[in-house]
Formats: sequence, C-alpha cells, structure tokens
Amino acid sequence: MGLTELLGTYGQNYLNGLLTTWSLTAVSFVFVMVLAVAVTVMRVSPFAPLRVVGDLYVQVFRNIPGVALLIIIAYALPDLNVVLDWRTCVIVTTILMGSAFGSENFMSGINTIGVGQIEAARSIGLSFGQILRRIVIPQALRTTVLPMTNLLIAVMLTTALGSQVPLSPQELTGVVSYVNTRATGGILAFLVSAVGYVGTALVISLAGNRIDRRVRILR
Repeated sequence: MGLTELLGTYGQNYLNGLLTTWSLTAVSFVFVMVLAVAVTVMRVSPFAPLRVVGDLYVQVFRNIPGVALLIIIAYALPDLNVVLDWRTCVIVTTILMGSAFGSENFMSGINTIGVGQIEAARSIGLSFGQILRRIVIPQALRTTVLPMTNLLIAVMLTTALGSQVPLSPQELTGVVSYVNTRATGGILAFLVSAVGYVGTALVISLAGNRIDRRVRILR
C-alpha cells in the first residue's frame, strides 16, 4: 500500500488519532504539573512523614514500567470495585508516571535557589507556606521550563500506551495497529504516525525555548 492509498483510506483515522493524542496529552499534563508540585512540596516539607511519602511516590512511579502500571489500573483495580473507562486508565497512568519525573525536575529547580534567599525570608518572619508560594515555587517553575518541555513531550509519547487497550477514538499508535490489521500498511503506517509525533514535539520544543528565553533567571 502506497502513501497516497494509505492516506486516502485511513487519513481520517490518522487525523482523529492525532487529535486524540493531543487531547490525552493536554489533560494529562495539566494534572501532571499540579501533582508534581504537590509531591515536591511534600518532599521538602519539614514534616518527616510527608517527606517519606513524597520520596516513596517518586521512587515507585518513576521505576515501574508504563505497561505494567496500565495493566494494574485497567485490569486489577476492578477486583477492588474501582472501574475506570479506558481513556481514564491511560490518563491516570500517564499522570502517575509523569508527575514522578516532574517532581524530580522541580527538585532540581529548587536546588538552584540560593540558601541566602530562604534564610532572608525566614528572618523577616515568612512561614514555610509563604516561602514556598512567594520564593521557591515561582523560581522553580521559571528554571525548569526546558525540563518541563521535555516532560511534556514524554507525556505525549506515554499516551501511546492507549494502543494497549481498546481506546476509542484511538491515539496515533493505536491507529497503526488498526491499519495493519486491515491492510498491508507495513512500515509506512508507522512512519505516518511518527510524523505526527515528531511534528508535535518540534512545536512543543520551539514554544518551550521561546518561553524559557522570556522567563529564565539570569544568575
């Protein structure tokens, strides 16, 4: 099957797959950022049990394979009377994995903040929460734009786990499986899907670089 025939027959499937991938990525990344900040706050908390929970969260979800986590969420949770639709299973899997790596990015950003700033904030009577809101989190966000750009691309690629469950509409990788079970798409079917991923990643990278230039902290 040539490119013209492939796109003529399955072009709409690829377009739907690309839109689904973008949707999964956008929804997942919003929650990834929120949860990553929350976990990072736990990891720098003066309350030791919170630090242990935060560190344990990162170690568990950073080191478990995505497919294994998806299988647990999609097929094991129903035994505990927790039943999620396939789309939610993919999103939850992506969020749990992405937020663990996102927390590591935030920790790197926090480590760039001078100790003197924290001591100065304490000396004027700011509480732990005020120091986080006014000094730590804003600077950590500004210094981790490029790592978070890479994380956004990784989140997009992680949504390919949707090909492992009967997701409808399918994301890009699932479209490849759909095509190859109905025609001889071969490697060309994968290349068309790859173009969608690469094109999206390039746009994300360009946007991330532009944002980084505007908000980066010069030291």
